[in-house]
Amino acid sequence: MLLELYLCPMQNQICGVIKDQTTFSLKTIQNTVKLLSEGATIAFIARYRKEMTGSIDEVAIEEIKKLYESIELLIKRKETILKAITEQEALTKELEAKIKDCWDSGLLEDLYLPYKRKQKTKASIARENGLEPLAKIIMAQRGAQLLSEARKFINKKVPSIDHALEGARNIISEWVSENIRARETVRYSYNKYATISSKVVKSKKEQANKYESYFDVTEALNKAPSHRILAMFRGEKEGLLKVSLDIDTAYAEQSIARSMIKSRGTDSARQIHLAIADALKRLIIPSIENETKKKIKLKADKAAIDVFAKNLKDLLLASPLGEMKVLAIDPGFRTGCKVAVIDKNGDLLDHSTIYPHPPQSSTEEARHHLLQLLDKYEINCIAIGNGTAGRETYSFIQNLKSEISIESYFVNESGASIYSVSKEGREEFPNLDATVRGAVSIGRRLLDPLAELVKIDPKSIGVGQYQHDVDQKLLKESLDSCISSCVNAVGININTASKHLLTHVSGLGPVLANNIVAYRSKAGSFKERKELLQVPRMGKKAYQQAAGFLRIKEGENVLDNTAVHPESYAIVKKISKDMNTSLGELVGNEPLLKSIPLEKYVTEEAGMPTLRDIVSEMTKPGIDPRGEATAVNFSTSIKTIEDLSIGMVLTGVVNNVTKFGAFVDIGLKESGLVHISQIANRFISDPSEVLSVNQEIKVKVLDVDVNKKRITLSMKAV
Repeated sequence: MLLELYLCPMQNQICGVIKDQTTFSLKTIQNTVKLLSEGATIAFIARYRKEMTGSIDEVAIEEIKKLYESIELLIKRKETILKAITEQEALTKELEAKIKDCWDSGLLEDLYLPYKRKQKTKASIARENGLEPLAKIIMAQRGAQLLSEARKFINKKVPSIDHALEGARNIISEWVSENIRARETVRYSYNKYATISSKVVKSKKEQANKYESYFDVTEALNKAPSHRILAMFRGEKEGLLKVSLDIDTAYAEQSIARSMIKSRGTDSARQIHLAIADALKRLIIPSIENETKKKIKLKADKAAIDVFAKNLKDLLLASPLGEMKVLAIDPGFRTGCKVAVIDKNGDLLDHSTIYPHPPQSSTEEARHHLLQLLDKYEINCIAIGNGTAGRETYSFIQNLKSEISIESYFVNESGASIYSVSKEGREEFPNLDATVRGAVSIGRRLLDPLAELVKIDPKSIGVGQYQHDVDQKLLKESLDSCISSCVNAVGININTASKHLLTHVSGLGPVLANNIVAYRSKAGSFKERKELLQVPRMGKKAYQQAAGFLRIKEGENVLDNTAVHPESYAIVKKISKDMNTSLGELVGNEPLLKSIPLEKYVTEEAGMPTLRDIVSEMTKPGIDPRGEATAVNFSTSIKTIEDLSIGMVLTGVVNNVTKFGAFVDIGLKESGLVHISQIANRFISDPSEVLSVNQEIKVKVLDVDVNKKRITLSMKAV
């Protein structure tokens, strides 16, 4: 049965706030929160609880989850603030209502600001000197003889009228800085009209060459793209740039004055005006500027992280070659090319080193050795890393085409060296040299990119930008979520998956992943999904969350090789019985499956979305949604950047997409850049509208800077 909806009062309150901030229905939000609170994963909810959530996708579920967590933190902050103000015996019913009804973190802190414990300030010193009554007289603006009034406050600590007025202004400045309307005025100016500027630190101009574009730049803050903001902040962090946010302070000052000064020209009005100017310069602007910097940095971080996650997703979901024997080569010059032979399951069969390039140039010996390996192991294809000596190795293999008929693939080797010296790499191949582990990783990437890349820190894969500058916690959460989403979208063969891959399956994690591998090693291959319940520490909840994402090929139940969840097997059996056919005859029989009257099988637990998914899965059992890998035929006429000439049209593969353009592998060590303005013959606001990582494209060479190793490309008129 579907879960009975029950949420505690606070959960219901949060759900109501989320509804006000989004377009989701209250029922969708409540059911999603309910499922999440009971330990359901995002992947499981999106795939198997569509009736409860209204078929929202993983992105929407993630949004609800993050909003819930942020609002929950805001409620806890409210409780802390209310307690602090209560302890000061300053909490009024009006203030309490304002705090409880506030759902904006900035406004909440503004409400609390007057009650925060402060270190000694100019205003607190003035109060100690007895000047608060004078400040109140000034703010009352009742036409009092101000100089005469100020004279009354002269004492040993306040030696003159000027000192008395200055102290009173310091108190008024603090009042102005704590005034919600004044702070909102300045905050609005920063949000709508601020400019961001960067200037080079003059004494470090020579060191700051890479930031030359930011030596003297000013632009509207709300129009500045995220990658430029991050570049400015990085330059500031390195001490090479000075970054500032600026607003029209005169406008802000006048706006605040209009709300506080009753009549202009009086002595009190002049004192208040001076206090407002002081409050802005010394208290409000530094505070709001810092707040705004944090906000735009977070926004820029999220934009960069989104780009990184999309690129990672495209890379992880790259088409696998499938179950084939691969000869993998990790190219090199002086130390030679490491060769690894791996079988269709990714297990190492043989390894060696060849030296076809200078300084050894043992080309004929390398050729003879490779031909022996290809024949001995009946190799199906060759994988070549695209790093140092990759282009030369690719050409060497191409020259063997007259003697071999198998396909060669260029493989992006970013991060392979990281894996080769990692704990995971050492555990997997403790007796192998790190360079051989790298060759194995290159070969496995061709067989199944997803299975191999999950072993590597995503930040080492080379598809992000500014990944070391953004919020590392947010980055990790986003990339972990991306990996899990990809793993669960594809479905994992439980009998061949590594513990690294299993870790990312819905409901599992490191402990259960290890236990599954250990159980498999001892008891042999899994024959059916329900055997998972025999794995140590595999409870019913974990099994429920994981089972639909694990596949068993050639098992005892044909449904175990589909995304049909075991909880729906009874429905399939009923359909099979009603149609007077066996399960084996039903699965994969598209005409028969299309004839099923699905309405007949709708229940509270399984509505039309679930039934349609069941039929879709039975139509294509065991089919990998990623398709099959194809080889890219790079130009054989270019070997180095010096071989390029303007106007050349080349085949390339996108290896990184950013907000300002895309980097393209054209078969050289150096990638070329297609600027956003050169991607399409129409306006696009984001390169990802057209391009994705691993996409094969045609490009034209616009410019080549050999000294700076820069290649400028275009997709227009190609």
